Amino acid sequence: MATLIIRMPDDMHARLRGLARAHGVSVNKLIGEIATATLSAHDAELRFQRLAARGNTKRALAILDRLDARLRTRGLKKR
Repeated sequence: MATLIIRMPDDMHARLRGLARAHGVSVNKLIGEIATATLSAHDAELRFQRLAARGNTKRALAILDRLDARLRTRGLKKR
């Protein structure tokens, strides 16, 4: 396991401390969770880009349109 020193403004650190406290975790754990979520989103974007490069653009857009419609139906996405 590696150790990482991060420099940030005091107010940002205070906000992270408050967020960590609200979630019942340490700042270290919170930053680890944020890093994991960010890396997961990045990996998903790369996978999507690779699939899109090989795929059918019209089919991909149709799938995204169906997803948008489903999210709107569930009230999870604004129009």
